[in-house]
Amino acid sequence: MKFVAFERTKQGTGASRRLRNAGKVPGIVYGGEGEPQLIELDHNALWQAIKKEAFHSSVLDMELAGKTSKVLLRDLQVHPFKQLVLHVDFQRVSAKQKIHVKIPLHFSGAEESSAVKLDKALVNHIINELEVSCLPADLPEAINIDLSKLEKGATMTLADIQLPKGVEAVLHGHDAADLVLLTVVMPAGEASAANEAAAAEGDAPAAAAPAAEDDKK
Repeated sequence: MKFVAFERTKQGTGASRRLRNAGKVPGIVYGGEGEPQLIELDHNALWQAIKKEAFHSSVLDMELAGKTSKVLLRDLQVHPFKQLVLHVDFQRVSAKQKIHVKIPLHFSGAEESSAVKLDKALVNHIINELEVSCLPADLPEAINIDLSKLEKGATMTLADIQLPKGVEAVLHGHDAADLVLLTVVMPAGEASAANEAAAAEGDAPAAAAPAAEDDKK
């Protein structure tokens, strides 16, 4: 995904306010071998870009002063109630250096699983994005997870899925089996009915026991 940035020479609160009044967004590019560089972007173009998932989770092509470089979106400051981007930060990336990025998890096929189709269970998503480490060329826009084989009562963890080639999960010392992605649960009404049925079946032998003793007498 590509976007255009422009060099910015002035900084400070007053300069940033004037930029925003002119329909621009102040920003900065840092990292890599170059020095931090002040930039500005067209607000309307940026506002449309941030609505796209790929802008947040993929390596971007930034055109600046006639040159194109690879960057990642690192920080985005948005006004609390106005449709206004206040500031944006990008990080340069190197083709030979691994990057850490949070990418979305795309789940599909749940409606075809026996858990949902036959048992009318609900899929409870625990996490919808995953922090990964990889080279820029291996970074996927998203990780696709097929749920068509889900069964009632199942718990899916990171250990149950296969990550794309060259991509590793950043677990911060935890085990993949401990990172729960989703659980399959019964709706509240269905669960209550099932519990009542189980309780009724459990009481039946106890009720029959005295009768058996009376027969012996």
